[in-house]
Amino acid sequence: MERILVTGGAGFIGSNFCNLNKDKYDIVALDNLFLGDESNLDPDVKFIKGDACKKEDLDKAGKVDYVVHLAGTSSAPMFMDDGFVSGYVNSIQSFVTALEWARKNGVRKFLYASTSSLYGNNPLPLVEDQQVTPINHYAVTKRTYEHCARCYNKVYPEMDIIGFRFMSVYGPNEEAKGIYANLISQFCWDIARDKTPVIYGDGSQTRDFTNVRDVVQGLALALETKKVLGADVFNIGTGNATSVKDIAETLIKAFGRNMEPTYIENPVKEDYVMGQYADITKISEVLGYKPTVKLDDGIREQVENLRMEKIRETSSDKFR
Repeated sequence: MERILVTGGAGFIGSNFCNLNKDKYDIVALDNLFLGDESNLDPDVKFIKGDACKKEDLDKAGKVDYVVHLAGTSSAPMFMDDGFVSGYVNSIQSFVTALEWARKNGVRKFLYASTSSLYGNNPLPLVEDQQVTPINHYAVTKRTYEHCARCYNKVYPEMDIIGFRFMSVYGPNEEAKGIYANLISQFCWDIARDKTPVIYGDGSQTRDFTNVRDVVQGLALALETKKVLGADVFNIGTGNATSVKDIAETLIKAFGRNMEPTYIENPVKEDYVMGQYADITKISEVLGYKPTVKLDDGIREQVENLRMEKIRETSSDKFR
């Protein structure tokens, strides 16, 4: 059985990847538990508490065939105030350390998380070959990943280094992210507490809300393909746009609550993303990806599987 090291393996996307693939691969989850929770993992997934920035912690995983790198700073708000320097250091250092460790240990494929934030307010749909200019520090680090991967792969072509520009990902095991969680999770937690979801502006802004199971599907397809992918980058999304207003109303209905969202003036005055949905032609044609989770079904599952006791302090009027 092939072996995979998943950095950030106890976090939101990482734990879902581990749990959904544990019968297909021998998986090792490495996480420092800053935004992760060991209890997110099924009991039979091997867990190592450690930091992807540290070679000695990566060494604890032993020999692996693949690395799925999901560690590092995971949202723009984490770079605010005192998080500015640590955000860059944690993000870039973990990437280059894990990348070099992977090559030296004979890893065949290195998959990593990029972001749709790179696109900003580019014309829709968002296509991988569009020119991108990062709009925040978080996006700068992910663009750095992509450039680094291309340069590295030219020198060491024996290891594929594949990036994925995730759209707006939602699903289970996000509680430990607290205020950095996806909007669906934050709205869900607020409504469960009888707090009205807070929406910036009139709620017409759209996102490509993508269930984490489909993100995991895309990652798994990249591991399974026999194609040489080099340092390619793929969108992972649904190809559909849904307004924030519709999301709030759907969640309120799913809870059976009698409430209305609270609308406030958008406090973000510069580079706020008003529209987002991915062109998924490339990942569909190259890897055979096809979204499987309908948004209504994903939201219903989110409501049915609440784990309120695990939720850290959250507020849906922060950090869009």
